[in-house]
Parts: sequence; C-alpha cells; structure tokens
Amino acid sequence: MRRFTRDGADFIVATTVDELVTRMAALEPDAPLDVARVRDEIAARDRMLDNEFGKDAQLTAIRGARKYRGDRLIRVAPPHRLTDSTHGPLIAVRLHVLTRKSLGGIQTDLECRALDATGTPIDGLYAVGEAAGFGGGGVHGYRSLEGTFLGSCLHTGLRAGRAIAAANRRSTRRSA
Repeated sequence: MRRFTRDGADFIVATTVDELVTRMAALEPDAPLDVARVRDEIAARDRMLDNEFGKDAQLTAIRGARKYRGDRLIRVAPPHRLTDSTHGPLIAVRLHVLTRKSLGGIQTDLECRALDATGTPIDGLYAVGEAAGFGGGGVHGYRSLEGTFLGSCLHTGLRAGRAIAAANRRSTRRSA
C-alpha cells in the first residue's frame, strides 16, 4: 500500500477531506466534485458507525466478518470514522472503469419481442440471450458465474422461436 500511495499516479493521499477532494479534482478535472457533498457523504457514513442496524453494506459486511474470531484477530480492521485523524491519512484512488458486459440489454416482453421506448412490441423484432439481459443481470443475478448463462440463453431462444412460429401461423391464416 505504501508503494501504491507513493508511486501510483492514480492514488491521492491527504490529511483532510478538503485537501483530498481538491487534489482529486485536479487529477480528474472533467469529473465534477463538490467538497461539501463529499464531506456530507463521509459524515453520513461516519454516523452509521453508531447504529449497528444501519444500512451501509460495507459496515454490515465488516461487522459480520468480525464475528468470526480469525477475521477479527488478523484480517478485518475494526470500523472507525473516516475522519478520525488517528487512522489517517485519507486515500483516494482514481478508477478506470472497464465494461465487458452491460448486464442489461434490449427490453423485451415474455415472448422475447423487443419493445420500443413506450413498451410497445416492435413488429418482427425479437431479442434473446445476453442481448435481452439474460446474461449477468438476468435470472441468475449480478453474481452469476461465467458459463451459467447458457440455460437462460437457450430458454429465451426457445421462447422467441415459439413466438415467431405462432406469429407466422397467424399471418399464414390471415393471408389464406
């Protein structure tokens, strides 16, 4: 950690929130940062330390991990206020986001028909598999493993195929 904070171009170390945010803004001028907003967010997080039933997911995970003796003794630091100077300095890390999956996709109905912005099916357009969001963010949730998407992809392909066949049968009957 010392080497990252000393040599890392994306790491900022500061002793105060104002200094940290000012240096963050200088590192990434196109990202709007409001010192007062950041200060308020940190204060809100620090207030959650006093409430063991708070909704902060990280604090909940830390508290849960610390219930196991091994983690409490060697792996998980006790929670503390971010602005507590005895636990400083403050460290910010610029993230470089990389997306390899959208976990979203084309909005569809239960027949896999693609929907327009108003939720109306687009005639003759279907979406299946990961294009329809049945990859990472579909029925398996965001923590799904690679390779578990195949079943959902096959299922949506089957649904779309049946819907297309039914639409073709209706169209053939009307034209006959």
